[in-house]
Amino acid sequence: MQLNTTSNPPVHAPGSGGFMDPDRVVGYFGLAEDMRVADFGSGAGYFTILMAKRVGESGIVTAVDILDSSLETLRSKAKMEGLSNIQTVRANLEVFGGSGLADNSQDVVLLANILFQNTDKSPILMEARRILKPSGSIIVIDWRKGTGGFGPPDDLRTDEEEMKQVVLASDGLQYVGEIDAGVFHYGMIFRKI
Repeated sequence: MQLNTTSNPPVHAPGSGGFMDPDRVVGYFGLAEDMRVADFGSGAGYFTILMAKRVGESGIVTAVDILDSSLETLRSKAKMEGLSNIQTVRANLEVFGGSGLADNSQDVVLLANILFQNTDKSPILMEARRILKPSGSIIVIDWRKGTGGFGPPDDLRTDEEEMKQVVLASDGLQYVGEIDAGVFHYGMIFRKI
């Protein structure tokens, strides 16, 4: 199932490095008021801010990153935007339970440009699955192979089909479909069953 097949040229969106249009991409996440969302490897939070606006004051977005400096930048951005529904957690996501979030507590877990950084992706995926509510969604956005000199070297990237199989190796997840994440990235949605 393909959720969107349009192929747009790269957009120069603030904070995205100009490689994608985060606002358009977030539109495919199925977010609604009152949801709980975890942004693994949030960095400076360009997805976090957009998701916090979509889940409203009654929702919570938890930005999880290992770098204090990224989380501090995110806290500053949230304050400037007047958002009080963002929590930040400094954590090593390669450790089971590392996010500090409760089992079955999140409606959505976003893994954007984090998995390419890890040879063994399973600890991060296990942590995402652990905190995800039944029927919740894991959204994976990562770098496409063979798209040129932008982003990480090709040998650090995982082919889309291979990434799908890596995620599905985490028991209890099913593939829902792909999302259009632009020219340089692919996006996939998985559901916890």
